[in-house]
Amino acid sequence: MNNRDEHIIEAAGRCRVVIQNGRVVEVGTPLIEDCPLARRFACPVEEMTPEAIRRNIEGRIRSFGMCTPDREVLAGPDFVIFGASELLSSAVRRGDLDAVVIVSDGAGTLVAANPALIQGIGGRMSGLVKTSPIPEVIARIRENGGVVLDPKTATIDQAAGVALARSLGHRRIAVTTAVAAEAAVIREHFPETVIVAVHTTGISREDAALMARSADLLTACASQHIRDEAAKAALLQAGTSIPVFAMTKAGKAIILGKVAETDQPVIVHGARLPVPGSQSPSPLC
Repeated sequence: MNNRDEHIIEAAGRCRVVIQNGRVVEVGTPLIEDCPLARRFACPVEEMTPEAIRRNIEGRIRSFGMCTPDREVLAGPDFVIFGASELLSSAVRRGDLDAVVIVSDGAGTLVAANPALIQGIGGRMSGLVKTSPIPEVIARIRENGGVVLDPKTATIDQAAGVALARSLGHRRIAVTTAVAAEAAVIREHFPETVIVAVHTTGISREDAALMARSADLLTACASQHIRDEAAKAALLQAGTSIPVFAMTKAGKAIILGKVAETDQPVIVHGARLPVPGSQSPSPLC
């Protein structure tokens, strides 16, 4: 890789991390102090400190090649039952969705119709802000049926990704986005698309409201504003510590389809939403 190889992600607690040429060169300060999900990572983040987050990212680089030419792109088992990649790969596997528009380090926006590819990329990826093209990763994605939006630049543009998915003949499409304005644009131009809001820690009150109006599924992460918006209109909540809210019937169907597919025991209970968990990220922001 050349000196321009750079990947910027927002990891546990929306902590800005910069990776260049396979090395962590910068770690910022996380917005939160504790996260029950981060404590369950393969390389756990027991304390939300830059040092612990650096160790986690370095562990990901070693274990599956994140942000390097060795990046593994396929995975099978769920990491969490109601994660975005788990829900979407399940929906594609069942035939309820044709394809999903996601982002990958080393490739940017891509269209995936292979459940193992959706899980292999999304289940291991934190919030990706910027990435550089890695030919080996792009080739591996293509070998497994993925189509990269712009292999030369690895740009991240989810609205353009949905347009690409439609040009490939897909009609039942889902897309992930962390940007409220982007979600609104996708809803306006591609109203039938299932929109999944991800990486919402630190989102503003205004953007949380826009996300709630635009998205079918809202991942709450450590956002108090997302929980507040969900309380007004959510149809269903999956999980309690880090809940996912279905804001539309389409979102609700995806969660219930996952419930029907899983062998894990679940409880279905009518309640006023959101229902808090015994453990949640702290502090909510």
